Amino acid sequence: MPTPRAASRTAIGVTGMRAVHQLFDDAPKILDDPIALSLLDEDGRRALAERPVWIDSPAALRLRSRLVVRSRYAEERLEDAVRRGVRQCVILGAGYDSFAYRQPAWARDLTLYEVDHPATQEGKRARLADAGVPIPANLTFAPIDFETTSLVDGLRATSLDFKEPAFFSCLGVLVYLTREAVDAIFQLVAAFPEGSEIVFSFSQSGGGEIAERVAAGGEPWLTHFTYAEIEESLRRLGFSEVNSLGVEETRRLYFQRPRGDGLEAPPKPFMASAIVGAKSARSLHGG
Repeated sequence: MPTPRAASRTAIGVTGMRAVHQLFDDAPKILDDPIALSLLDEDGRRALAERPVWIDSPAALRLRSRLVVRSRYAEERLEDAVRRGVRQCVILGAGYDSFAYRQPAWARDLTLYEVDHPATQEGKRARLADAGVPIPANLTFAPIDFETTSLVDGLRATSLDFKEPAFFSCLGVLVYLTREAVDAIFQLVAAFPEGSEIVFSFSQSGGGEIAERVAAGGEPWLTHFTYAEIEESLRRLGFSEVNSLGVEETRRLYFQRPRGDGLEAPPKPFMASAIVGAKSARSLHGG
């Protein structure tokens, strides 16, 4: 019998970085996340009890900037989608994402779906329970083991309506997938009705020290591509609006004022979004 898979170490590490941002980085925060610290275990909270030296290292600052910017950008894109009338949100590779547990008033009419491996979701739910953080009524967990179940089949097992527009968030996920699996995600979203959207992070290079570290932990980076390659693929699938978050736009949106904490705009585009056009909807439901 195979050894049961443990919760994702990278998911836990991302939560730790968001907690560091809340505890030690300057105001205004790029991302307000009061739940992050609650998702750490006792050892994690103890490690942050006093300001650890490593949080000011260049590598930690670069990583933290990317992590808080990507969540902030995705949540702002979701808010725009809600204004367009989208009422379904699927968080792919949700890990220890905390949006559902601190959702603003504009999100209350959404149905949220967190998709991840069962082991990661079990670990997250245990930590939420230990911290006394309630599960919101509009959240559905979709535990999917991709070794045995496809994303489409896993989502079909939920109440997600394939005939209605949906917003998909895919942060820190694509680099861990094969190119075929990445294309399958884009094809899935393209099959949803007009106005559906996906926002995602991507890597244009090997990832350096960070990639080496997570690979050593059993979660290697597999896929890298330029924004031009992504845009071509998405437009071929029928997405009508494809945009990347450029460096200058990142500075304008999130780093207008000089920061004393050392956080800076990432030097390369790493976030993109795409909206399904009127002629791109493909049937996954026979309708």
